[in-house]
Amino acid sequence: MNKICFVVMGFGTKTDPATGTSIDLDKTYQNVIKPAVVECGFECVRADEVKDTALIDRSMYALLIRANVVIADISTMNPNALYELGVRHAVKPQSTIIIKAESTTIPFDINHTRVFSYKHLGDDIGVDEAKRMQSLLKEKMEFIKSNSIVDSPVYEYLHTLVQPHMDEGEYLEIVGALAEKNQSVFALTETAKKHMENKEFGDAIKYWKKAVEKCPNESYYIQQLALCTYKQEANDEYKEIYLNDALQLLNNLKETNDPETYGLRGAIYKRLSKLNSKNIAYINRAIECYEKGYMLNFNPYTGENLAFCYNFKESIVENDDERVFCRVSARKIREKIYENLSQIIELDDYKKIPNVKWMLATFASCCFALGEKEKGDKYENAFMEMSIAWEQDTYMQQKRELETLLNNNKKS
Repeated sequence: MNKICFVVMGFGTKTDPATGTSIDLDKTYQNVIKPAVVECGFECVRADEVKDTALIDRSMYALLIRANVVIADISTMNPNALYELGVRHAVKPQSTIIIKAESTTIPFDINHTRVFSYKHLGDDIGVDEAKRMQSLLKEKMEFIKSNSIVDSPVYEYLHTLVQPHMDEGEYLEIVGALAEKNQSVFALTETAKKHMENKEFGDAIKYWKKAVEKCPNESYYIQQLALCTYKQEANDEYKEIYLNDALQLLNNLKETNDPETYGLRGAIYKRLSKLNSKNIAYINRAIECYEKGYMLNFNPYTGENLAFCYNFKESIVENDDERVFCRVSARKIREKIYENLSQIIELDDYKKIPNVKWMLATFASCCFALGEKEKGDKYENAFMEMSIAWEQDTYMQQKRELETLLNNNKKS
């Protein structure tokens, strides 16, 4: 049987609650972990691939007990990853490697354990950094092959603790079932992302649905399904139906304080308000959602959407005092975002900053709204160079709408 490396980590894009930094963990797996593991001669199994089996818990615990190596990425303090790391430390004295993104703070209980950090750019990992981490992981795994060093703090401090035993036959049965599967959740999500890159949202929906069926409690998959649902091409008569379908999907999420979910809800209500401009309840809901998301992590992209919603509300309310309030609110939000982002993206090496792509889009929008067109053009071009087709379309559509709103609001 091949040696197995079990990878414990979150899936998709996750936001670190402590810093507000969002990173695509699939890029870590795809560009760092899996290439290193395979090159060392191990079979690489990620937790979402385990979830592609009928007996999820049985497979997961068996691999935590018996896998030759476990790599645990605790970036964004994913609760499932932390729990599974704890189980591994309790059942195996050695051969566990912990990694994390630089932005993630090490929890107190493992801050005396060796943790390897890497620099994540948010949407991806730089080529040089990916190669560095691959080399580090290969070095650690080669060392583990020929050495038996205790790396579990549980066994380090409790010297008389006896490692639990698992029957070899039962383990082989479980691993055999994993080997027979023909399509993992990871494969489904990668296919979905490719369709999204090509703006084929209807096709992407089919794969996100399958991923949700296999992992019904994974919020990222539900979020992506909702995103594709409201972005799919539709005649005017179906647009509102798809938007409401997306809202229903988000209602299945248990994480009420997730900024990503608030952002998606805000986007859906914003679109509904455009279809029903006389119904002010929709734009009020959009403002409420974006405001909650913005207050959670002060994400500038969320803040810019909040400012846009105030501009839109200004265009449809009749009360002069309320119009003034909306205009001032939008300007204050953008001035704060401009102040914060100008200290970051005007640096010479700004392209190495995590999540810089959407920072550029947001900064460009703020510049246009605040009357700094030349600077707005500069950073808009930088965003266009780093983004894919549907992201560019989303940005340009909102820019055109914002220009129309600002011009009309000035006249009234």
